[in-house]
Amino acid sequence: MMILLRRAMEGDIDSIRDLAMRTWPSAYGEILSEEQISYMLDTMYSRAELLKQFRAGYVFLMAEEDGMDIGFAGYSGLPENDTIYKLHKLYVLPQQHGKGVGKLLISEVCRLAAHAGAKTLQLNVNRHNKARGFYESLGFKIVEEVDINIGKGFFMNDFIMEKELTQ
Repeated sequence: MMILLRRAMEGDIDSIRDLAMRTWPSAYGEILSEEQISYMLDTMYSRAELLKQFRAGYVFLMAEEDGMDIGFAGYSGLPENDTIYKLHKLYVLPQQHGKGVGKLLISEVCRLAAHAGAKTLQLNVNRHNKARGFYESLGFKIVEEVDINIGKGFFMNDFIMEKELTQ
């Protein structure tokens, strides 16, 4: 098995959307309502929203195996602090879990962020998401608990996690 990482371009937006649609039900099906999942996908993964993120300087990395996209990560610097970068998105197809794809994506995000001058990589994870253990195994630590109103009566009940980066 050979997993290749590449920087996504605007032409990859449909693939990013497809991967999100295919990963979210298993990632969130037991912790969020179908209505909230649908609302969040429509809001955060519309073509217009993803295009806006690309144009705002977000970097998306695609993981592919045998020519098929199997996961992605999206990150950017924080405008208020250029030493903190934020991992906004990390999703890998459920059938690819346990193969090191997520770890490979995070390692590359850490490397690129550190190269750009970041000292810390930050992310939000739902407080009930089993991915929290995965992030902890990679050195992320919980620094804050937040409830973010995302509209329509929905909230993201998250932990903010951080990992110190080495240059």
